[in-house]
Amino acid sequence: MARDALKRLSHTLSERLRHAPGALPMDAAGWVPVRALLADLKVSPEDLDAVVRENNKSRFTVRDGMIRACQGHSLARTPVTREALEASWSRDESGEVLWHGTSLAVLPSIAREGILPGERSHVHLAPATDSAVGKRAGVDALLEIDTNALRRKGIGVFVSENGVRLARVVPPDCITGVAPGTARADAELPPLAASLGWAVRS
Repeated sequence: MARDALKRLSHTLSERLRHAPGALPMDAAGWVPVRALLADLKVSPEDLDAVVRENNKSRFTVRDGMIRACQGHSLARTPVTREALEASWSRDESGEVLWHGTSLAVLPSIAREGILPGERSHVHLAPATDSAVGKRAGVDALLEIDTNALRRKGIGVFVSENGVRLARVVPPDCITGVAPGTARADAELPPLAASLGWAVRS
């Protein structure tokens, strides 16, 4: 399969396994039989293997004839539950700082309400500001998250198979700083961060 076709298949696979399984028999942890997925998408095992292998963020996991997206599931549109996902991930007990990428425009609302997962099961966090997983590329700002503060509030931090860190929510007082992610943010972030009470990290 050509590279463009593989990219399109990867997007389709992400949509079906994260957001719109349709008639696929998906369990509460997001697992789907590979055989059912192949029949549904009408692709070969070789093409599916190529998509899983070449995905730049290792978004998919295959095990014992089953496949799933590692994280990023929509709760309202799938049978997935937070409890089943968390039982299938490992816990992050390291206490290390984590990061969440976002836009400058939403920083005031995050300072009031914290980081919420929206339609997804969990907030996605990254282990480093330059991480390839756990954040979108080119974000304006990277929020520094105190994972020990999360745990003191009884909020678990989990690690998916591809290294994304996940929490159900990040309250405002668990955000300890913010770093610029773009040239635009270098100029605009310091006064905004100061007004929100956050330290600017380099």
